[in-house]
This record gives sequence, C-alpha cells and structure tokens, in this order.
Amino acid sequence: MRQSIGGLLLACAILLSPGIAWSEQPSLKIGVLEDMSGPYADLSGQGSVIAARLAVEDFGPVLGRKVEVVAADHSNKADTAVGIAKRWFEADGVEMITGLGNSAVSLAVHGLAASSNKIDIVTAGGAGDLTGKACSPTGFHWVWDTYALAKTVGTATIRSGADTYFTVAVDYAFGAAMSRDASRFADAAGGKAVGSVRTPLNTADYSSFILQAQGSKAKAIFIAMAGQDVINFIKQAHEFQITEQGQKLASLVAFVNDVHALGLNVAQGLLLSEAFYWDIDENTRAFSKRFYTAAKKMPNSMQAGVYSAVKHYLTAVKAAGTTDAKQVAAKMRELPVNDFMTTNGRVREDGRLLRDFYLFQVKSRAESKDEWDLMKPIQKLTGDEAFRPLSESECPLITNAKK
Repeated sequence: MRQSIGGLLLACAILLSPGIAWSEQPSLKIGVLEDMSGPYADLSGQGSVIAARLAVEDFGPVLGRKVEVVAADHSNKADTAVGIAKRWFEADGVEMITGLGNSAVSLAVHGLAASSNKIDIVTAGGAGDLTGKACSPTGFHWVWDTYALAKTVGTATIRSGADTYFTVAVDYAFGAAMSRDASRFADAAGGKAVGSVRTPLNTADYSSFILQAQGSKAKAIFIAMAGQDVINFIKQAHEFQITEQGQKLASLVAFVNDVHALGLNVAQGLLLSEAFYWDIDENTRAFSKRFYTAAKKMPNSMQAGVYSAVKHYLTAVKAAGTTDAKQVAAKMRELPVNDFMTTNGRVREDGRLLRDFYLFQVKSRAESKDEWDLMKPIQKLTGDEAFRPLSESECPLITNAKK
C-alpha cells in the first residue's frame, strides 16, 4: 500500500514538473499569411515573417505562454487563403493573422476572422473597404490604403501641371479601389480623366496597354498596380520613352524595393507615398539594420508594419489578460501605438490605425550615397489628414452607432 501511494505521489510530481512539455501552456500562435512566391513576394513574403519574429523576440512570452509565428503562402488566391486561415483557426490554435497582401485575399480572411472571433491585422492589402463597408469588430488595417496613397500621389501629380490622366490598373479588387480613389482626388485637384485600362495580375508584356496610354495623349499615366507588376510596367514604359515624350509616370503604389529594383536611372524623380522609410531617424535605422542582417535588404512599410502590428497585438493581449478576440480588440483601440514607425498612433472605431504618412521623391544618382539611399521625404501628413474621415465612413460599426 505504501509503495502504491509512493508511486502515485512520484507520478504526480513528474506530471507537475515545469520541465515536462505536456504540463506547459500551449503556444500563442500568430500567423503570417502572405504571397511567398508570386509578384508580391519581395514586398512582403519572407520579409514579413522576419519582422513578425523580431517583434516576438523583443516582446517575449505573454500570459505565461511562448509566442510562436507560423507562416504560409496564399498564392494570391482568396480560396487558398481562406482554407489556410480556417485550418489555422480551427485546428492549429492561431489567434491572430497578419500580412494578407492582395486585397481579395485580405477581404476574404477579414470576413472569416470576424465570423471565427479571431483577430486579423492587414498590413499589406490596401482595399479601403477593410475599414469601410467590410469593417469588423476584430479586424484592423495597419499601414496604408488606397485612399491615403491616392490622396497624396494623385493630388500632387495633377498640381505639378499634368492635368489630364490615363489610368492603368491591375484587374482585381485592389486595382479597382486604387483607381477609384485616385480619380476622385485627381478630379478634385482639377484633373481630367481621358481613359483607363485593366491588366491581368502578373502580366509579362504591357506593350499594348502602354500604347493605349500613350495614344490617349494624357499628361500623366497613373499606375494602379504593385510588386513585380509595377516594376515591369515602368521598365517597359521606359523602353517606350514615355517620359522622354512628355508624359509623367505616377505610381500610386510603390515601395523602396521597387525603386531599388528599377534603379535610379529609371526611377529618378518618381513621387510615391509611404508610411515608413528605413532612413528617417535613429529608431528606423536601428530596426532596419536588424532586418537587413536577416533579410539582406531594407524593409518597406508593410514589413515594418508587421512588426508594429504584432507588438501592439501582444501589448493588448497582456493588458486584456486574455486572447479573447473581442477583449483584445477593445484594448487595441484603447491603447496608443508606439514603436519605431509610429508615434502615439490611434486605432479608430473602424479598425483603421491613424499614422503619419509621407510623400517621398526618388533621389538622383548624384544625391545617393549608397545602394539603399534612394528616397527623400518632402512632405508629411498626419493620420487625420491622410486617411478617409469617419464622416465619409461606410463602416457599419460607425453608421449603426449614429442611428
């Protein structure tokens, strides 16, 4: 009898030992769902995973749980993304998904997260509907959207004297939203649309679309595409001597990676709008140095935004004392956002993080000191100036509150 009791006590002691794996709490899992192999892989992809892991490394455990980052390739297909997210939520214990480049993907996962009582923080998708008619209590839009980019770049291009424009837009939700917003602000600035065309995603030959834009005689060509698409378009437009013949190229979505890929001879003077640049101050340079060590390239705003999103999410989990999505989401809206790319950022009721936004100009070769010294800030807008005001919101969380 004594031996039986002694054996039982020993077994209990072993089971309760903190060194035994099955006695530990399960990891708090964060999913990075991105284009890892397609046209946006360089803009987000593994760079977003690196940024998430740097944030987890800096934050450490939360609520006594190890934080783990998992990642997958959505292949720019909404049904693929939903399938992965559904498995993550239902079987793998993922509590939050971030990244979500490609607006069709982000909108689909955004809806699934809301119905699953999970958090999604979009850092790479740009559709304004994420905080508009598709807004949700547990969904957030963290870095940029079509409204902010269109307002800065579209307005500035028209004011530069290019008062007629032709739009070339990629043919999915992002391109439609981007071109819609760009037209709105260009028209408000005194511009006139003279035509538009849609292009398939990941097109190799843009010659027919460039010829249509060239034939329109528009003074500016708005390019509503991103990733390898915008790089290929600008390179091919350069071969057609678009700018030499007097038309301006205005990329509504461009990042430091794009400028680096294009080279200063092709991209010199290009205006683009961004929420982050690696060389703004000591804090941005410190993060970017760590990122460069791992990625062998400088981060853009979407990758830096993943770090910011993960850090703020974990801060909210700690403050809420739970991973319950609705309670965490409430804390995310309550707490200010502070990190190397954000100073006292505020998350609005619709899930939009209000952050400063910059207008950059690509440097000339004479101005550039090294490989990644590519841009200079020429204007800064506050979050309230850059993003769609709540007075124009289609978000049900806002419109229902007004009733």
